[in-house]
Amino acid sequence: MNTSFNDRGLAPYASTMVQSRGRLIAEQPSGMRTPFQRDRDRIIHSGAFRKMRNKTQVFIEHEGDYYRTRLTHSLEVAQIARSISRALGLDEDLTEAIALAHDLGHTCFGHAGEDGLDDAMKPYGGFDHNEQAFRILTKLEQRYARFDGLNLTWEALEGIAKHNGPVPPDAQLPAIRAFSRNWDLELTSYAGPEAQVAALSDDIAYNTHDADDGHRAAFFSLEDLSTLPMFGMSLQKMRRLYRDVPRPRLMYEAVREVIGLMIDDVLENTKRTVIALRPQCPEDVRKANQPIVAFSTEMAENIRIVHEFLNANMYTHPSVNQSRTKARQIVHDLFELFHEKPESLPPAWSAQVKLCPDERSKARTISDYVAGMTDRYAIKEHRRLFGGETVV
Repeated sequence: MNTSFNDRGLAPYASTMVQSRGRLIAEQPSGMRTPFQRDRDRIIHSGAFRKMRNKTQVFIEHEGDYYRTRLTHSLEVAQIARSISRALGLDEDLTEAIALAHDLGHTCFGHAGEDGLDDAMKPYGGFDHNEQAFRILTKLEQRYARFDGLNLTWEALEGIAKHNGPVPPDAQLPAIRAFSRNWDLELTSYAGPEAQVAALSDDIAYNTHDADDGHRAAFFSLEDLSTLPMFGMSLQKMRRLYRDVPRPRLMYEAVREVIGLMIDDVLENTKRTVIALRPQCPEDVRKANQPIVAFSTEMAENIRIVHEFLNANMYTHPSVNQSRTKARQIVHDLFELFHEKPESLPPAWSAQVKLCPDERSKARTISDYVAGMTDRYAIKEHRRLFGGETVV
């Protein structure tokens, strides 16, 4: 192990390569990269990561080149997460790896596609994009000679499984639970600090950037946004600073300001919590009875109001609802057809389904295939298999 990586001035509660629990399947360490850098690089080079460029964030891919996709969203989350992680003295590479991987399990067409697949999979355990990301990382990516999945470090897998908090006892997450029985992910505790940073960075990214996309789509105006906490104050400040700037630039400057406000709040609140709890190692963070990395109560309420606004004016907008309805139907149709006629699947997937020992594993295999589809491929396949013009 290259010990030159060890002393990087991290906080005592940060994850470090020296304390890492390693990989399930032992590998020779790299002389050039830390284990967490290798985790990040494996995620970036995965097929699932590349496919996110053609998967919906809010707007279907063909609706405009400027709207966020699942890939650009993940990159924005990773950038915010690295900034917060650096300021808190955490391991930036582990934080980035978790941020880049957190959305790998999303279906085509965003949450509409997930709803359609979850509905089709209800008799077989349902579908959850967080669990699907875990399946991708531990099983479905088949690139390496010695193992399925990416053989990530324990810290990366634990962070991805628990970045939203401890796993509830009644949560139907068979892949995560089965893996944890083999290599304990300590599902009832909080994740390490880097995973907590990644989770909050996701909140920061989607609330601000979805507002930017919604304004670009003319779902609401700057005047509408001015009624919201943070956005109102930021827009007022930008109007004072830049009196004659075009409205799109004004919006961009306001978004930058709001991101900064949210990051500052995380840093200040986390530092207060650290002073109160005095964690001396990552295990202290996991064993705490609350997240170490968190927004203040006031900021959490501001974010809730922004999210409610986006839900009312963007996520449930008639044009978005129309696309969501069609998207759900496409995903549902494809699953049902492949389940009834597995021979309609590509040969390798059809052969895999034939080897399934029961209906549950058969359905899960078909779900893996459908979940991996990009927007354009799902539309193309639906058109091929059902005829007519499939439009979303």
